[in-house]
Amino acid sequence: MERISEAYLIPVLENMLVQFPFITRGFHSDNGSEFVNHIVARLLNKLFIRFTKSRPRHSNDNGLVETKNGSVIRKQLGYAYIPQRSAELINEFNKDLFNPYINFHRPCFFPVSVIDHKGKIRKTYPYNMVRTPYEKLKSLPQAESYLRPSVTFEKLEAIANQMSDNQFAERMVKARSNLFHQISRFANRVA
Repeated sequence: MERISEAYLIPVLENMLVQFPFITRGFHSDNGSEFVNHIVARLLNKLFIRFTKSRPRHSNDNGLVETKNGSVIRKQLGYAYIPQRSAELINEFNKDLFNPYINFHRPCFFPVSVIDHKGKIRKTYPYNMVRTPYEKLKSLPQAESYLRPSVTFEKLEAIANQMSDNQFAERMVKARSNLFHQISRFANRVA
């Protein structure tokens, strides 16, 4: 977002919700005023999305988000300062390349719960469970019931099969390089 306020959040949030192929049932945020306000509540209520927020001074409430920020977002975008005016460029990159890459082409480990000899449940990450998020979605029982009404697995399959995982990753890396070149030129021009 270009600025941290509900006026800038709503279009980004609407754009984000449209990108998800599945029905969104819940939305969790921190206690920032850009999320906790009547405008966001009205949007989420209209879409029948349950809203929850973190408890004050409980940093573990957002642990999953923070780990994803490190392992996914920071790995791709780094830690360098990105000017607020570049928000639209970042959003376009995310929509056109980064999100499809993460969902259709980037393999992930999915845990399997195993009960050990002491009766304790342990999570293992076997190699035969490495899948993309899209492949995991397809493998769920009655997977079609999770899709939004306008989305079909045929449409999603067409997106997934447009190019190989390596081809898409190469395309995304080139686009990311161009993105940061544009951001640096934009920052130098403004400064």
